[in-house]
Amino acid sequence: MAVAVIMGAFGAHGLEDRVTPECLVTWNTGVRYMLVHGLALCGLSLLPTTPRAVGALWTVGIVIFSGSLSALVLLDLGILGAITPIGGVAFICGWIALALQGEKALSTTR
Repeated sequence: MAVAVIMGAFGAHGLEDRVTPECLVTWNTGVRYMLVHGLALCGLSLLPTTPRAVGALWTVGIVIFSGSLSALVLLDLGILGAITPIGGVAFICGWIALALQGEKALSTTR
């Protein structure tokens, strides 16, 4: 979460005069997804049984999705955008795994 805040501040104060507005949108998208999934990871730690696969998928998503968007902006390598969806798929799989874990927990208490 600290890295996301630092990156958000860097985008707002260090990049605004150095990159295009479109690049700032890309940067902020990566930061937003990092913050959302960082908060989700914090929430995950509060569950009585922590599904490790969910945390792993969200962490992979943060690194690949947010990391590739950040690198895309900083390095101006469009090819990096090709791996961004892999991180997005990791996020989605994590949310599906969490839903399945919840469904499993609900079905065992009935």
